Amino acid sequence: MSDVTAVNTLVEKYSQLQQEIGKVIIGQQEAVNYTLLSVFCGGHSLLIGVPGLAKTLLVNTISNALGLNFSRIQFTPDLMPSDILGSEILDETRHFKFIKGPIFSNIILADEINRTPPKTQAALLEAMQEKSVTIAGHHYKLELPFFVLATQNPIEQEGTYPLPEAQLDRFMFSINLEYPSFEEEVQVVKNTTSIAEQKVNAIFSSEEIIEVQKLIRKIPVADNVVEYAVRLVGKTRPNSDKATELIKKYIDWGAGPRASQNLILAAKAHAAVHGKYSPDIEDVQAVAIPILSHRIVKNYKAEAEGITIKEIINSLF
Repeated sequence: MSDVTAVNTLVEKYSQLQQEIGKVIIGQQEAVNYTLLSVFCGGHSLLIGVPGLAKTLLVNTISNALGLNFSRIQFTPDLMPSDILGSEILDETRHFKFIKGPIFSNIILADEINRTPPKTQAALLEAMQEKSVTIAGHHYKLELPFFVLATQNPIEQEGTYPLPEAQLDRFMFSINLEYPSFEEEVQVVKNTTSIAEQKVNAIFSSEEIIEVQKLIRKIPVADNVVEYAVRLVGKTRPNSDKATELIKKYIDWGAGPRASQNLILAAKAHAAVHGKYSPDIEDVQAVAIPILSHRIVKNYKAEAEGITIKEIINSLF
């Protein structure tokens, strides 16, 4: 199959995928699209939203529609790395046997990742980066495709361990889930309080997703688009000569080079699912907010004046 045909097929399947997910998830279109883009790019996502916005249901539905195995890990303050990765036990023949933990799956829902101490967070983040785990001197490769979709509740501060900036940087997207509109909430209530059950059909298989990831990396990008993405990230750094007055006034730290890489990769995926064979500047802008928002650190002045990260990023276009 030629790459052009593969992109056209992806557009069709992406549309079917949205329809299947829409059977269960009402609204939250932006969150669904960004989550799918991160899957097609092979990146991880952080879902941020208050309780009851269907974060867990969203991840479960997407894994069913993509035909992937799904594991949910509920993070708690007493969770240990071995609870995630697995551990060695002595079996009846008095030999050590490795029992795989929930990390050995395609899609991992890391529920409330900020509830667990740094030691356990680090065990998960290592698996995210290396796509493998080492236990008792043995190296185990994780089955591909492998994605971590972590959720975080922004309103609770007590008993939480916020992810450090260096670990937030491992997530490709930071996706904010908003409250549904009145009409959407009416539809949610109707759907969830009746006896009718929606069955989600698998549109992809794990092999097809790996092929899509390869296809997206093959998409050519014009030099001016790459330069625009790098310049956009450069503008977020307060010490840079390209930084705007708004950045110098309200930002402590800007985004690193990983942001530039992710902007181009996500722009390629955004272009592909919309039937374009090469991304342009609009595609970079379309994915800039979820890619940059968790990589930029506001100062106290921005907090005091109620300046949002979204406003600051939009001012850079």
